[in-house]
Order: sequence, then structure tokens, then C-alpha cells
Amino acid sequence: ISDKDKKDWENFLSKNETLSDKDLKFSERNVPKIISFDLHGFSLDEANEKVKSLIINSYKKGVNKLIIVTGKGLHSKNEKDPYISKDLGILKYSVPEFIKSNKELMSIINEIKDATVEDGGSGAFYIHLKKNLQNKFW
Repeated sequence: ISDKDKKDWENFLSKNETLSDKDLKFSERNVPKIISFDLHGFSLDEANEKVKSLIINSYKKGVNKLIIVTGKGLHSKNEKDPYISKDLGILKYSVPEFIKSNKELMSIINEIKDATVEDGGSGAFYIHLKKNLQNKFW
């Protein structure tokens, strides 16, 4: 070790400075930017609550995009009940409507759009979240 290195080390120790934890910064950057979640098997109320929680938590963690898989409603039991609309009773239509009607959720969402075939096509949709500049929400 050179005399200059020794002197630099002594100066550092005498000032009681701390170094930032590089591992912590690295782990914060490893937040997945895309999260996919499958709603098959959820009731409408369960799906809405799960999606709401997922959106809020993803926003807090800095996730950019969510892929929500609702299914196409092909196996829905709504067809057996004439009093339930085949279109509005399934998650495919109801979950995006729930999100769009929630002002708090929409305040952190940039865009909701249909998924590509690779991500589920008409049985899925994307939620593009805004950047969380404050790392705080609710």
C-alpha cells in the first residue's frame, strides 16, 4: 500500500463518513419491470380486489407494465343463467371497467390496452403504470 493510500484511508476514517451500500442499490434496480398475473379461478369481487392491490403494490415498487390474464370467458357458467349478461358477467370486460371507474387507480395508470397474441390476446390486457417519483403512495 502506498503512503498516499494510507493517508487517504486515515482521512476517511477520521471524518466518520459512510459509504453507500452498492448491494442495496443493485437490489432496488432489480425490480421486475413487467409483472403478469392470471385471474382464472377468481370471482369478480376477488379479481377486482386482487387487481387493485397488484396495481398499487406494483406502482410502489416501480413496475412499468402489468399483464392481466382474464381469460376469454369461454368456460364461464354465465351462459346457464339467462339473467346475467354473457358480455358483462365475465372478468374480461368487468375487471377493466372496474379499473377505469376507480379514479385513484387511474391516477397512477398511463394506459390500459389489449394484449398481443403472445401475452394472451383477447384473454388478457396490459396496464402501463406511471413512474412513481415519490416512492410513496396511499
